[in-house]
Amino acid sequence: MSNSRALSDAAIEDSERSLQKDIPETTVWKDFLALIKIGIVNSNLITTFTGLWLALHFSGKGFFNNLDLVLFTIIGSSLIIAGSCSLNNYIDRDIDPLMERTKGRPTVTGKVNPGKVAILSFLLLGLGTAFLMFTTKAAVVIGLIGVFSYVVLYTMWTKRRFVSNTIVGSISGAVPPLIGWAAADGNLDPMAWVLFAIVFIWQPPHFYALAMRRVEEYRAAGVPMLPVVKGFKTTKRHIYIWVAALLPLPFLMPSLGLPFLILATVLNVGWLLTGLYARKFKDDIKWATLMFVYSLQYLTIMFVAMVIITLI
Repeated sequence: MSNSRALSDAAIEDSERSLQKDIPETTVWKDFLALIKIGIVNSNLITTFTGLWLALHFSGKGFFNNLDLVLFTIIGSSLIIAGSCSLNNYIDRDIDPLMERTKGRPTVTGKVNPGKVAILSFLLLGLGTAFLMFTTKAAVVIGLIGVFSYVVLYTMWTKRRFVSNTIVGSISGAVPPLIGWAAADGNLDPMAWVLFAIVFIWQPPHFYALAMRRVEEYRAAGVPMLPVVKGFKTTKRHIYIWVAALLPLPFLMPSLGLPFLILATVLNVGWLLTGLYARKFKDDIKWATLMFVYSLQYLTIMFVAMVIITLI
């Protein structure tokens, strides 16, 4: 019996080692990037940089003459966004295990102590604020408003209670271009607010499409996203309305010229046409997937184009 038991234990150990080889190894760095939601940090970096670039361009200050300002703005905004996302992970660790998309986060798997996550979050927020203090007071205030709206108004208040949570969350998502602009010019030009409006209005159709794809996960987690509460038909109608609301915004940016106006209008109309085209699949998830993918490309192309157009 003892020999049989020894062989059995050895077989189990071999099996466990084999299974461990199939599990992707994680590192402290990868866990850190997951905590701060590096994808969100990077995407917001694009809109922050665009706001900063345009402010420097139209104020005549010049980009290369203000590289220190650029670094302070990029580092500061990135750190406060990272801190906010980390704090979001800390707060949401009770519902994240219920969703396939979030159950692998370090705060869920237990790889990171929750207390340490909270400390890291406030450390990042403090460092980010300190870097922004080397720019303008307006940039600091706007940055802190973004943190408050994301952590308190969205994560702690509306996310679990109201179907309007996506709209409330869109406030913080639209703040980065304002931070960038304010860092170079504290007297926010009307164009800065148009940038804010573009990102604000872009977010509901983007996240509603994502919520349609993950509707059962949100339902299991008890998060009242629009598709969960109102269904797919109503959600699709809301997406069309929000996308249509983007149509007039490029006309409020005449200083970027006719080429940008044409490109932006094509992108806006293309988003609506994509929705109409995708109806042929008669599959709401496929429809939502196409709309979600389009939304990702839309924001990147739009903001990169603003930078390129000023170089021509």
